[in-house]
Amino acid sequence: MASYEEILESCTSRMQSSLNSFNDSLKKIRTGRANPAMLDGIQVDYYGTLTPLNQCCSITVEDSKTLSLSPWDKGLVQEIDRAIQKSDLGINPTVAGDVIRIIMPPLTEESRIDLTKKAKAEAENGRIAVRNVRRDAITAMKNLEKEGELTKDDISDSEKDIQDITTKFIDLIDSSLASKEKDLLTI
Repeated sequence: MASYEEILESCTSRMQSSLNSFNDSLKKIRTGRANPAMLDGIQVDYYGTLTPLNQCCSITVEDSKTLSLSPWDKGLVQEIDRAIQKSDLGINPTVAGDVIRIIMPPLTEESRIDLTKKAKAEAENGRIAVRNVRRDAITAMKNLEKEGELTKDDISDSEKDIQDITTKFIDLIDSSLASKEKDLLTI
């Protein structure tokens, strides 16, 4: 059975994982600027194996609105083009010889609002994940109390400690969301 400190450590670690996952999902929501991270979820059929896009080409930012992709295997140009078009990013690549360019179209007011809603939904999923970890940690502490390893005072202290950790991570999620919303709504 885990100790008081181990439960708090596990709680912090799991909440950090939830925060990291949330931040990764935010990176995939495109803003008006070119960002290689937005291509992270795209998989390319690399000779029968689905391979992450960034493992079969180099991705560079040419300017604030343009990404340039240079496949390491020139035979993959059409596969990469197809994979990007099939993604839900709403972008159309341009093939110029062995180079694929992605020019980010300007976001309309409607698309900005939709992307902001998507970011808020991701933030809520992140908060739910953090609260689920809090619930699990409190349950683990109460199990220690049932086994006689903790007193009532220890339990109230642990609930306060766990809530402090939870508040910290929810604040970090809210801060990341506010930053993303600012990016999305800035023209």
